[in-house]
Parts: sequence; C-alpha cells; structure tokens
Amino acid sequence: MTDPQAKRIAVLTAAAKSKSEAKTRAAELGIRALVKRGAPVTFQAVQREADVSHAFLYSHPHLRGRIEHLRAHARPSSAPSVPPDSESTLVLALTGQIDQMQKRHRQEVQALRAALEQAHGESLDLRRELARRRPPSDHVASIAGTQEPLEHHNFPD
Repeated sequence: MTDPQAKRIAVLTAAAKSKSEAKTRAAELGIRALVKRGAPVTFQAVQREADVSHAFLYSHPHLRGRIEHLRAHARPSSAPSVPPDSESTLVLALTGQIDQMQKRHRQEVQALRAALEQAHGESLDLRRELARRRPPSDHVASIAGTQEPLEHHNFPD
C-alpha cells in the first residue's frame, strides 16, 4: 500500500468516525428531548427528532438498548403534576393538544394511504377487465385497415 493511499484511508476513516459520533450525539440529544417533553421514546420518534436512520439506531447497541428500555418503561400518560396557576400548565396543555393532533394526523395519513392503495388496485383490476373484454380483432382490424393489400406491392422475384 502506498503512502498517499494509506493517508486517504486514514482521512476517510477519521471522517466516518466523526460522522458516527455526531449522529450518536444527535440521537442522545433526541432521546433526552423526548424524555424531557414526556413524549413516547420510540425508534421512529428518535429518528425524527435526531434526523438519523432506523438502521443507525438499531446498529448501535447502546442506543438500541436505551430506546428499548425507555419504550418498555414508558412514563404514565398523565403529565407531571404542576400547580394549576403555573405558566407550564399552558405549555403542557398545548403540548398535549399537539401530540393528539399529530397522532390524529398520522392515523389520517395511514387511512388515506390505505385508500389510495385500494384505489390503485381497483384501477388495475378495471384496466385488466377492460383489456380482457376488448375483442382482440378490433386491434388487428385497425392495424389491417391501415395497410395496402399485398397485390399492390412490387416484390422482387
């Protein structure tokens, strides 16, 4: 192996390690943010929060174990008790509403995707049925009607 090649390999290795460490820090911060907000800690939530892939989270045993532990030992759905006159009451109420709206939105998107998938299937079925019912002679006749009879052609002997 040549010296410049070894140098390139070392630089690329260092860059990959740095990127992985940055993504790990982002995932850790994402988990902390979810816990702080009282949001459920799931792989999907951490992925969205930290902008990392599911594969990244699953391939790092420490992150995977932490997420699985937090998911299994989720906090009760009730928010922490605070005095009713504190400013955080409004924040907690709005956060709860946002969580409910996000959940409803995800359910609606899922329902719409299912309906779209069903519509695509029905469309495919209808196109196949139409092709099956269309007489094949129509297609051949339309092609045959555009050509001249063979006796009008001068073919070499």
